[in-house]
Amino acid sequence: MSEALNELSTYIREARPSLVADAQVAYGELTLTATAENVLPLLTFLRDDVQCGFISFIDICGVDYPAREKRFDVVYHLLSPRQNQRIRVKVATAEDEPVPSACSVYPGADWFEREAWDMYGILFTGHPDLRRILTDYGFEGHPLRKDFPTTGFVEVRYDDSAKRVVYEPVELRQEFRSFDFLSPWEGTDYVLPGDEKAKA
Repeated sequence: MSEALNELSTYIREARPSLVADAQVAYGELTLTATAENVLPLLTFLRDDVQCGFISFIDICGVDYPAREKRFDVVYHLLSPRQNQRIRVKVATAEDEPVPSACSVYPGADWFEREAWDMYGILFTGHPDLRRILTDYGFEGHPLRKDFPTTGFVEVRYDDSAKRVVYEPVELRQEFRSFDFLSPWEGTDYVLPGDEKAKA
């Protein structure tokens, strides 16, 4: 399998050397790295070329690396039924740098790009309807970013007196508790229940 992927990698890099910044075979899949301006021509080539035939669009997802200058990776997953192979295309982008929408090449990219915008805040230029898809329209922030608080910013509840759904700032009602996560095999600072019998 890796030999076929290496051959495919060599073919793509020779056929379109200006579109591919890097190519690696890892975990049984070929990963191509491209820039935002080259991603649409690369996706079009992968779809239309007879040797490639990646006509099946599987997924677009985002990956967050807050410490990097280009914080996000936009990752495209494609399948070639004819070649029986999968390929991954990665594009690095910053918070304020949009990526061209893949809807013109793969119409099925529509909802995946909306999800990446909703969860990570990744912008896609040329998207026909870039709006939230999983969170509410009034939601603030992007919940899959690493710097998003696990409690969120607001909580939603039904107010019986107002007879409607209300949004309020998050209020943690449970007091802080100290949990002991020490493993009994590593030893504890106290006597575990039942240990007093063993020493007798």
